[in-house]
Amino acid sequence: MSLKKNYKGYQSFQYLEKDRDYKYFELADEIDRVSSNRVELNTEQEELVTKILTDHVLISVHEHLGTFPKDINQTPAYIKEGRMATAFEGLSRSHWDCVFDNLMNGVCQIHSKGGWKWSEVIHDLGMRLCDIAHQDFVIHCKTVEDIRRAHREGKVAWVAVMEGAMMIENELDRIDLLYGFGLRSIGITYSESNALGSGLKEDRDGGLTKFGRRAVDRMNKVGLLIDCSHTGDQTALDTIEHSSKPIILSHIGAQALWGTNRMAPDEVLIACAEKGGVIGIEAAPHTTLTPNHRRHNLDAVMEHFEYIKDLVGIDHVTMGPDTLYGDHVGLHGAYSAALSLKESKGKGKAGLEYDPVEYVDGLENPTEGSYNIVRWLVKHGYSEVDIAKVMGKNTLRLLEEVWV
Repeated sequence: MSLKKNYKGYQSFQYLEKDRDYKYFELADEIDRVSSNRVELNTEQEELVTKILTDHVLISVHEHLGTFPKDINQTPAYIKEGRMATAFEGLSRSHWDCVFDNLMNGVCQIHSKGGWKWSEVIHDLGMRLCDIAHQDFVIHCKTVEDIRRAHREGKVAWVAVMEGAMMIENELDRIDLLYGFGLRSIGITYSESNALGSGLKEDRDGGLTKFGRRAVDRMNKVGLLIDCSHTGDQTALDTIEHSSKPIILSHIGAQALWGTNRMAPDEVLIACAEKGGVIGIEAAPHTTLTPNHRRHNLDAVMEHFEYIKDLVGIDHVTMGPDTLYGDHVGLHGAYSAALSLKESKGKGKAGLEYDPVEYVDGLENPTEGSYNIVRWLVKHGYSEVDIAKVMGKNTLRLLEEVWV
């Protein structure tokens, strides 16, 4: 059913009156914001793509499904309203059966300058759930069966995720509350350190704290999938070792190819896979570059995929493109400090020079990623069995071990 979605045209907050019940912003086009390339295939390859999309579950383990303003400079005012629209139409044009949506992440500054406050993340989550409750195309995903149901019914299973655990402060029971509110995955840290451990922006990585170990235990017990994409390397290794369940690196690349803090060294990638974890390949602008591809595009992203696949095996890789609906590069410019971009991208570091892009050609948003990644894999000779693993089966196996 991935070929045709059962979407009836719902738009975010259509049950309210614009500029009476809420401040309206003109939003970015979810379908054709830019002109981006589609991977070209021959007839036989097209038939294989159709079979894969029909027979297999497709999961993206890291995206941002909120739609941003058409004028990206309006984003701070948009965020302050605390009412992020969901890209229902864009999703209806995609082939994803399940998407992990990371909500506002580092831009969650609804009523504070620093963001990540408990009241802010609960507001963000609650508002998105209210919107989702008024339609029947997106399913609030809480179980593996919800994912399989979405595939059968031509719908999308929406997984609520938070990229860091800053908001729990020193309150372990907030982990239970987040799970109760429907969250199913959480990062140990965003790029900044918190009470659990060190983020990737820090000069020194102190590893997982004692409180962090208790938090990991609680996450394991309630059934939250743990993510270490934004932690320091030692914190990631400590988390992998301490966790009784496998973890995910939902959106990352290989530091061996591009030496920034945002990428992971082989040691972390191998440790994650050896514990049964899964590694999702990042595609946000100016992240997964390589010396061969200093202009970010689909081929650059897939070079990281192939490196990590060769390192840890096909059973431990998937896709976490980390894309959104709107001007992603412009958003990075507006929120560079909140997103720790200087530290994570190694700006100014010798050997990491790259050609800036306005968007990642072929992976501009979650819709494009859902078809171009499959098409790239088919074009490059991957078998149906291996593509099924990469596009969803590996993640299903992980979730069956972790979720309760």
